[in-house]
Amino acid sequence: MFTGFFKGFSYVFTGLSLITQKGIRPFVLVPLLINTILFAGGVWLAKTQLAYWMDRLLPNWLTWLEWLLWPVFAILIFFVVFYVFSIVANLIAAPFNSVLAERVEARLNGLPVPEFAGYQSLPGLIARTFKSELSKLWYMGKWFVLLLILTVIPGLNVVSPVAWTVFGAWMLAIEYADYPMGNHNLFFNDELVALKKRRPEALGFGWLLSIMTTIPVLNFLAMPVGVAGATALWVNSLSQNQP
Repeated sequence: MFTGFFKGFSYVFTGLSLITQKGIRPFVLVPLLINTILFAGGVWLAKTQLAYWMDRLLPNWLTWLEWLLWPVFAILIFFVVFYVFSIVANLIAAPFNSVLAERVEARLNGLPVPEFAGYQSLPGLIARTFKSELSKLWYMGKWFVLLLILTVIPGLNVVSPVAWTVFGAWMLAIEYADYPMGNHNLFFNDELVALKKRRPEALGFGWLLSIMTTIPVLNFLAMPVGVAGATALWVNSLSQNQP
């Protein structure tokens, strides 16, 4: 299990390497721009809301441990804000991410990177990805509500940062694996089956990527790195379980 988890880390570094390669860089521009704008908004919101939510989430009987729990709850609040903004950014950039995944897969398979067919191809990509995005949002929403309930229950909420971390890692793996798999007409249900078979790798990939979203400057690259890294995960691992 731990071998697979640490192997998942490698796909983040692979993604970072791929997006800098000649022929791939032009397709990184739009996802990068969208991510930069929305994450800048996320940073501002997290900073302005931190003190308010710290007072609301910390139960009175644990105030004597405030010095210890403050960084834990701070990480939780920043993680939730960044994750929500990541979902919004991926929803907006979904068609462009599919194009990027297609180009990265061609490179990984040793094929020439295809030319962009033009913006007339985007309506079809939007229609194809929108249904999948809705399925992911519904799946995420069910777990999101359960975790929010856990977060506001005194006593139990001290374990919520761990639960949010696992949830975030899993959802980021789902989010980004959707692009290369969607290009092969494999959508949410197929994706869940494939990722569950490679759960340690998926969690390792998603966990390190979630850490990347909290690091200034690097968080702007998280989306294109996630798409490229998940495409490498698909080519090297997930696709082996498909017919």
